[in-house]
Amino acid sequence: MYYAAIPSPTVNSIPIGPLTIHFYALCILAGVIAAVFWSERRWAAMGGEKGTIMDLAVPAVLLGLVGGRLYHVISDYQLYFGPGREPVRALYIWEGGLGIWGAVPLGALGVWWVARRRGLSMSKLSFAIAPTIPLGQAFGRWGNYFNQELFGAPTNVPWALEISPYPNGVLRPGMEPGVFTYHPTFLYESLWNLALALFLAWIGRRMAGRLGGGRLFALYIMGYCVGRFWIEYLRVDPANEILGLRLNNWTSILVFLGALAYFVWAGRRLDRFSTRVVPVGHDVGTQVFDTDPASSGERSSAVGDGSDAGETAGTSAGNDEAASGTANGTGPQRDT
Repeated sequence: MYYAAIPSPTVNSIPIGPLTIHFYALCILAGVIAAVFWSERRWAAMGGEKGTIMDLAVPAVLLGLVGGRLYHVISDYQLYFGPGREPVRALYIWEGGLGIWGAVPLGALGVWWVARRRGLSMSKLSFAIAPTIPLGQAFGRWGNYFNQELFGAPTNVPWALEISPYPNGVLRPGMEPGVFTYHPTFLYESLWNLALALFLAWIGRRMAGRLGGGRLFALYIMGYCVGRFWIEYLRVDPANEILGLRLNNWTSILVFLGALAYFVWAGRRLDRFSTRVVPVGHDVGTQVFDTDPASSGERSSAVGDGSDAGETAGTSAGNDEAASGTANGTGPQRDT
């Protein structure tokens, strides 16, 4: 018996002529737009050229979708391969199934490819992008709501999610006979990601000089892994398990440890990361610092000790970003 519940939608798509618009895809699209828009503002506040993030987003999103789908299909292969299964459904991305563990690394590969061609700093790009990814994920998780999938264990809490069987009467994966209210894990993860995005924006502004070199991005990865671990533990949809834990729980642990190791490693080498925010050959006057290998020796000799140069670069970049944010009307209270 339950007294209140979040009702699930009765439809998850809208037919428009010969086309069908799936709400799952719209949620993913909304997340991409939000992340790109915010990243553009953050990048511009750091002295970067407008339109750069949009150029990066095209290969990043395409490769991210491929990576996310590959991880899902590989980790849940039993859903698509074997007796009675339809392998072609592995291509039906609108039915749900994108693994963030595959989406982020392949998406990052797309960013790296464009950044390398233009001579841009991956350290600075990762700083601009880090808080925006969990914001995009917060939007994307609502696609699971419209598909009535990936819910948690049965519960009677007031914010329980009401799940209905398929139209043909078959129970959805994870449902129990006669039980219709479950933990809304999609909502838990959406709220966790939103809080993580705000935290990263806040700490990035407060400690910009110490979170370069991809360290802010590493914080995002660690923060997401912590949230995903306990949320994954609540889910009841079928999943492969190892030693009593779901595969994604183990993935969360391993990725967290990898991100923590990188965070420590990068913290000892902050002076070695490029801080270039405009493409090579563009107006030098808009450049924060030129850290091309060819000119690094000259800069080091001019500044003195290499660690001092890195500290100066980090402090100056942080001040430039804060000043630019103020000039753009964002103010210190909100990192855009």
